[in-house]
Amino acid sequence: MDWSVSKVIRIETGAVSITTNDLKALLSLYKIRDSERVDQLVELARASRQSSWWGKYRGDVSPPFFQFLEYEEAASVVRAYDPLLLPGLSQTEEYADAIIHKLADPGTSEDLMRTRLEIRLTRQNLLEQPSPPTLMYVIDEAAIQRLAGERSIALGQIDRLISLANRPSITIEVVPFNAGLHSGLLESFVILEFPEPEDSDVLLVETSRDFIISHDEAGEISGYLEVFEHLRSISLGPDGTLSYLKDLAQRMAQ
Repeated sequence: MDWSVSKVIRIETGAVSITTNDLKALLSLYKIRDSERVDQLVELARASRQSSWWGKYRGDVSPPFFQFLEYEEAASVVRAYDPLLLPGLSQTEEYADAIIHKLADPGTSEDLMRTRLEIRLTRQNLLEQPSPPTLMYVIDEAAIQRLAGERSIALGQIDRLISLANRPSITIEVVPFNAGLHSGLLESFVILEFPEPEDSDVLLVETSRDFIISHDEAGEISGYLEVFEHLRSISLGPDGTLSYLKDLAQRMAQ
């Protein structure tokens, strides 16, 4: 094929797509000759080269987060936990804008912050698809109470959480303060599950400075799944969380 090693690596990691002609040559090399299977893979390669909404933002976000956008779009189940903030797909425009400005590094341009807001809001189109992914959100009460302190944006955001929690594909659970110290205090994370059984889960761990993506080479995702299920077990549960949010909204509106 007269390829450089770097091109092979970029194709294997999904950083770039592959042409249908190159794919056919590789399939021949790999001795994949079943015509139905070849046609299926070629069609997938053709689809992968079509423009995506996130493609134009490649230079505006870190490579790990750009990769995460691709994975999120393909996921069938999204499990997310955050001890401090509300998950991006659940945020109102006002809340997202405030968070982006508060967390931006000094000197970040207003244009870049507007782009980040645009990305976050565009991601939410995922929830409006005919067959949206299943979302399972666990949020620490600290994130809710911190939100409650921003009265100018809190009511609209709480109303959105209530609205999302009423959708059949979305579960929201709050871990209350009285749950005490627990294993989820130190970091937020997202676990993506895909519809094809052969596609392994993907883990995103967000630190204060970076996004770390794991494809479970070290088997660590099972540990995060255990933490996630433990957090669910000490939460208010879906019904208790909905009651909690409605009560909070009512008290704030008085």
